[in-house]
Amino acid sequence: MVIVGLTGSIGMGKSETAKMFRRLGIAVYDADAAVHGIYAPGGSAVAPIEEAFPGVTGPNGVDRDALAKRVLNDPAALKKLESIVHPLVGLEQQKFLAQAAAEKAEMIVIDVPLLYETGGQKRVDCVVLVSAPYELQRERVLERPGMSEEKFQSILAKQVPDAHKREQADYIIDSSKGLEAAMAQVEALIPLLRKVPARAWAQRKQQNATG
Repeated sequence: MVIVGLTGSIGMGKSETAKMFRRLGIAVYDADAAVHGIYAPGGSAVAPIEEAFPGVTGPNGVDRDALAKRVLNDPAALKKLESIVHPLVGLEQQKFLAQAAAEKAEMIVIDVPLLYETGGQKRVDCVVLVSAPYELQRERVLERPGMSEEKFQSILAKQVPDAHKREQADYIIDSSKGLEAAMAQVEALIPLLRKVPARAWAQRKQQNATG
């Protein structure tokens, strides 16, 4: 089973690209959706986050806005939050992979926004980066509700620069030419991805077995 890591900085078009893989029949793990799940009422992150940051949860689970205000400009608080969330998301990812392996999937895609930031590139067989020029990225992000230049720059500062990601990625999808052009790139890429040596899943299973 080839494990493909799909990533891209904010506003690069990664989520749309993930949908394209799904439309072509490839199973995709969505890290953002996993976070929403563990933040929801009864989710595995709710109790530990409330313990670490009292008052940021309620009947609807974790209040993301309240939590963001507590951690946005506080590196120590952000690190504490990551120490709670990352292992829980990792467990969700492992469940997805185990199910895909049981279903004899030949290839799956892991959609992780912070793949390089969390060292996730070491746990996949190859990395597909979705990228676009900075001005287009900025334009897309600033169109989002509630987004400001300050917030955009704060988010960018916490992400590995796109130029560095481009140097490290195995394949790059250019999202600047529209959805149709991006879809054509994805379609052309899939046969190449299927030929990538599949080692990551066996390594993950071995690591889990040895604790």
